[in-house]
Amino acid sequence: MKISIDITPEEMRTLMGWPDVQPLQEEMIDKIREQMDAGAEGYDPLSLMKPFLAQSSNSMESFQKLIAGVMSAYSKQGD
Repeated sequence: MKISIDITPEEMRTLMGWPDVQPLQEEMIDKIREQMDAGAEGYDPLSLMKPFLAQSSNSMESFQKLIAGVMSAYSKQGD
């Protein structure tokens, strides 16, 4: 069985009820650029992004579990 879904990233975000983080991303990139331009000594962009990276991976795991649950429920209906 194969399921194909044709959906844009924005439509997927809306469907899942996820917030639009593009303004936040743009603000973070602007701040990173400002600090890089200022030549801040000891500046580490990874430490700035670390909390967001952890949240992103947790979201993807939750989405995968959701899809697996749907597929499992669907396959049990056919029995």
